[in-house]
Amino acid sequence: MNAPHTPPGATGAQDPTFANLQNPSFLQACLRQATDHTPMWLMRQAGRYLPEYCATRAKAGSFMGLATNRDYATEVTLQPLDRYPLDAAILFSDILTVPDAMGLGLSFALGEGPRFATAVRDEAAVDKLAVPDMAKLQYVFDAVSSIRKALTQADGKGRVPLIGFSGSPWTLACYMVEGAGSDDYRLVKTMLYSRPDLMHRILAINADSVAAYLNAQIDAGAQAVMIFDSWGGVLADGAFQEFSLAYTKRVLAQLKTTSTDAKGATVRIPRIVFTKGGGLWLQEMAALDCEVLGLDWTVNLGKARALVGGQENGPGKALQGNIDPNVLFAPPAQIAIEVARVLDSFGKPYQGGGTGPTHIFNLGHGISQYTPPEHVAALVETVHNHSRAMRA
Repeated sequence: MNAPHTPPGATGAQDPTFANLQNPSFLQACLRQATDHTPMWLMRQAGRYLPEYCATRAKAGSFMGLATNRDYATEVTLQPLDRYPLDAAILFSDILTVPDAMGLGLSFALGEGPRFATAVRDEAAVDKLAVPDMAKLQYVFDAVSSIRKALTQADGKGRVPLIGFSGSPWTLACYMVEGAGSDDYRLVKTMLYSRPDLMHRILAINADSVAAYLNAQIDAGAQAVMIFDSWGGVLADGAFQEFSLAYTKRVLAQLKTTSTDAKGATVRIPRIVFTKGGGLWLQEMAALDCEVLGLDWTVNLGKARALVGGQENGPGKALQGNIDPNVLFAPPAQIAIEVARVLDSFGKPYQGGGTGPTHIFNLGHGISQYTPPEHVAALVETVHNHSRAMRA
């Protein structure tokens, strides 16, 4: 466990957002405050690369059996934290829970990706869509509350913050129209270009659903929330702004930015937006009403910092990312070299007492199921050690 630390002059000690955490570094970095190391977590950090996850999934009988069971979801969320000194936990769930609650029938065949029993491909199907009753997603909110409780230590403080999440309106629409994953997005793009009115109706419903879903996660105890725009990068310039970015904005406009902790204090809730393949539109994404922008491995962190990271005590975004997940198949010595390359490309993080450019280390996309767990240990150790040395 990383020891909690407030850098000299930092405001974290006075902010109730951090007061009830043993390790608040992730939230501090989200809010562009100084930390003594670069905090890190991994997309899909609870997953099939861990043998203990596979054992729990076998007990659950299926992915949905795992994801919809509060106790199992809590167990697998904590498994990577018990192995590695990560700086944040992320709710174990799936990005497609919202359309499942709309009645589309989500399932996962062993060894395959998600699939919907009912696809949304014509006006009649679109007419049936509505923001779902959040009671249908109570299993997610119960898991959030359970995980928060499990993260609480004997002194009453949480080990690390808990991140809640959802797929973006556009990413959800891709699966809803295609009925599953896709290599060419032919069906969803056909609708986009031939019936943009239908696509806008789907996206509006999705945006309002995602906002309600994330707000309910915040009410249940999520301390930060993330929007996964996993397929925004498949869109053409112009289409991205109209069909993805606009609806991410619609979600953000409805999200809670604060919550009340157990002591009645107001705490801040950072919001993260990650668009895979979105580096092309980084300057436009800088205008989003969020605290953090996630980046895939195609983006140079130093250039991104110059574009959107902001200056000392001024507006800007914290940056999250962005090592290539396939680096984790290299030997640990090479992993260390690549980690240093990523950290050095961002440069020395802000170390003053106000706000400034900060970095949260992550992968550029989700971790592969084939990743050796010991290579993740090497990754985490190097990130923490090298980032501390950068601040010395």
